[in-house]
Amino acid sequence: MRRQSALPALAVASTLVLAACTNASEATAPEAGETTAAATEPSYDVSTVEKVDEIAAMLPADFDGTLTVGDNLQYAPAEFLGGPDGQTPTGYDVDLAKALGRVLGAEVEVSHAEFASIIPAIGTQYDAGIASMSINAERLEQVNMIAYISAGSTFSVQAGNPKDLDPADLCGTTMGVQTGTIQDEDADVLSAACTDAGSEPIEVLRYSSQADVTTNLVGGKIDVMYADSPVGQYAALQTGGQIEQLGEVTDAAPQGIAVAKDDAELTAALQAAMQHLMDDGVWADILDTWGVSGALETAELNPAV
Repeated sequence: MRRQSALPALAVASTLVLAACTNASEATAPEAGETTAAATEPSYDVSTVEKVDEIAAMLPADFDGTLTVGDNLQYAPAEFLGGPDGQTPTGYDVDLAKALGRVLGAEVEVSHAEFASIIPAIGTQYDAGIASMSINAERLEQVNMIAYISAGSTFSVQAGNPKDLDPADLCGTTMGVQTGTIQDEDADVLSAACTDAGSEPIEVLRYSSQADVTTNLVGGKIDVMYADSPVGQYAALQTGGQIEQLGEVTDAAPQGIAVAKDDAELTAALQAAMQHLMDDGVWADILDTWGVSGALETAELNPAV
C-alpha cells in the first residue's frame, strides 16, 4: 500500500517514522527533531549473503557491475535517510537491494527520486525500482514487477491492550491517523459505519506526522492508531514495545520490484536472486530486523491483481 504521490523534501533527524501510505493526496514529513519514547535504528548485515554464480551468470552480457536502484527515501521503515549523518539510505528495501547485489556479485547504488518519477526512469536511469510499489494494472503495463512483500493496514494500541479494545468494534474510541493517508480516509468510513449501526462514532484525531500519532498513542491521548502495517509494526519496535498491533493486517496487497519490460535477462536474474533470498530465509530475517511482517515466499513475476 504505497502512496501514489511523493512526499515533500525530507526533514532528517531522529524521527520515528516519516510517512504513511497516501492516496491521491500527499502526506507531510515530520519536522526535524520529532522523536518518540525510543528511537534506535536497526539494520541487517548483508555481508553474510554470498554470491550465487548460477544466478549472477543470468545477468545481461552488457551489465556494468553496478545495480542502480531508484528509491524514494521518505518512507520509513522501508526506505529513508538515516545513519549517523542522517543522509544514508536506510530501511528494509535498502537492505534488500544490498542483499540482491550480494547474490548477483554486483555493487549497489541506491538513488533518491520523487516517487512518481521512478517507473519512467526504469531501464534508462535505473536498473530497478525498489520503493514499496503496490502492484497494480497500471504499473504492470509499464514495467515488470517481482512480488516480494505484502502490506496493508493495521490498528495499534498501548501494550497489553489496557482498554480491551476489539478490532472488529472500535466505535466510541479515539483514533489517531496521519493526514493524507489511506487510513485518514478510511477512519471516517469506519466512524460512519458506527453511527449507521446506532453506536457511538469514532473520534478521529489527525496529525501532520506519523511520529505525532505514535507519540500520542504512547501517551494515552488516543486509544488506537491506524496506519500502514509496516509503519505500525516499526512503531512498536521503535517504542520499545510500548505499543502493539491489534488484530490482523487488513487490505493486504503485494508490492513489487520494478524492472524494464524489455530487459528479460535482468528481470530473470533479479527474480531468481529474490527467490534465493526468500528460500534462504534472508528476506524474512531482514524484515524481522525492522519489526515488520509480510515477507512473501514466492517471487512471482507480474502476478494477477
